Amino acid sequence: MKKILSVLMSVVMLFSVIAISLPTAFAADTVCYYIDSIDGDDTTGEGTLAKPWKTINNLGGVPIVAGVNILFRCGGTYECAATLTTSGTKENPIVISSYGEGEKPLLTTNEATEVLRLFDCSYITVSNLEITAPNGGGIWIDTLNETSYGITIDNVEFHDIQDYHLPARDNTSAGAAVARCCIMVKGLPARSRYAVNDLTITNCEMYDCGNGINVWGSWNDSQTPWCETEEEIDPVYNTGLLVKGCYFHDMDSEAIIVGMCDGALVTHCRSIDCCQGSGVDENGEPTYFTAAMWFWGSENSIIQYCEIAGQKNFGDGMSVDFDSHTNNCTYQYIYSHDNMRFMCNNANYSGQHNNTVRYCLSVNDGGGRSKTSSSAGEYGFKFYNNTIIGCGEFQVTSLYDSVFANNIIIPKDGEKIYFEFDHIIGSGTDFSNNCYYNCPKPIFDIISSKNTVPGFVGGEGYEAYQLVADSPLIGKGKVIEDDLTTDFFGNEITSNNIGCYAGDGEDGEYDREWLVEKIIRFFRQLFNIIKREINYLKNEAK
Repeated sequence: MKKILSVLMSVVMLFSVIAISLPTAFAADTVCYYIDSIDGDDTTGEGTLAKPWKTINNLGGVPIVAGVNILFRCGGTYECAATLTTSGTKENPIVISSYGEGEKPLLTTNEATEVLRLFDCSYITVSNLEITAPNGGGIWIDTLNETSYGITIDNVEFHDIQDYHLPARDNTSAGAAVARCCIMVKGLPARSRYAVNDLTITNCEMYDCGNGINVWGSWNDSQTPWCETEEEIDPVYNTGLLVKGCYFHDMDSEAIIVGMCDGALVTHCRSIDCCQGSGVDENGEPTYFTAAMWFWGSENSIIQYCEIAGQKNFGDGMSVDFDSHTNNCTYQYIYSHDNMRFMCNNANYSGQHNNTVRYCLSVNDGGGRSKTSSSAGEYGFKFYNNTIIGCGEFQVTSLYDSVFANNIIIPKDGEKIYFEFDHIIGSGTDFSNNCYYNCPKPIFDIISSKNTVPGFVGGEGYEAYQLVADSPLIGKGKVIEDDLTTDFFGNEITSNNIGCYAGDGEDGEYDREWLVEKIIRFFRQLFNIIKREINYLKNEAK
């Protein structure tokens, strides 16, 4: 895609759609401009605390440079569709924030555009605001002529951004408004080869929106993300992304897409009831696919300490997804529950390499099958010390030179561990020290694995899945060298167990399963699996 000329970004638009652009050589000490929709006045106001402006219209006539603070009075509502094309410095960022007491200032637009566009900007801080856009989007960060550094978005509440069900995937190529997005970083395809680096998004809440945070980037010179061959890929990664302490809920589509990033960290976030669009046609067939928090074409990045729950998208709706040539990335300490599935990786080209899933807890992610990889394969994949309870069919396919160990997998009634021999024999993958229950042991892991009651402490919440001291899984895991010091529950790792609990055992009584119970359970499982397969064949024949 051709670069859009920067002169277009400096045009002053009508109806409060303004562009703020000044020469970067202009320097300033800290200066504050105050805007007060309640008592301000655009005619007599001076933009000072004593005489604030009423709207953002006067900002087009003042220098917005390093050290400038644009402050909105709390409790006010402000029509805003602004484009900023200037930068602060690391020591003196440009700040867009609030002043006074009361509710956060509400920045909003009814137009089909973004509330705030940050184009070719660096060192901008946006904080303590509320943003809505019933027909548009929140914040669009893009780089047309230069790399961006050091943008921070903190404690911003986004809501009512095109809150409706869409019968297809959103268009990610043309900004936050088109994508119904709270924060859009660049686009797919991108419009330039310049990255967005050291972007920090913290303590934000996003709800009643189409999408949360979409991060994309430049895939190759021709900006064609759907390459026919791997040789066409020449990515420019966004580096240093941090998303921390954010809460996403009640969204039609996705919470976070970590696309085209190197060294991104998503941590201590919650995604509850996102991906509410089921994505099926009148025949129940998938028409589009969405997931809450996933990687696309990224490297050396981590999603951790996150809760992901309530996804309804029939085709996807998983918590773990390494997609489109993602390598050296990790999910760890994820609490996944009540989703369509726990994992479905989508490798392409020559496959994906050295991704990891560890110390995760999945409960009742049983709406569909989970899958370790597409046919392109996961190479050097590490899947260990996870506890999977109440999953659908768990498909172990296309793993090569990988580790699949120390996991507890308990499918719901009638489901099974699915595998293909040509993906197992000669694959170089270490399947060992797992515990399977409510299903037969898979043949590929029949020697070192267990088929027994795990011995959970029971009770309410995720803490119910810690192990009692008498559990046969305590100390029975395979030694895997890593740099972790705590388990899923925050306990210090003191024992090499099977599952996501790594302590010495909690108080509680182990409910042993006797031989007669095992025999009854075996035939019950076999009956349920046969029944499910017959129903599947009947449905296929219709």
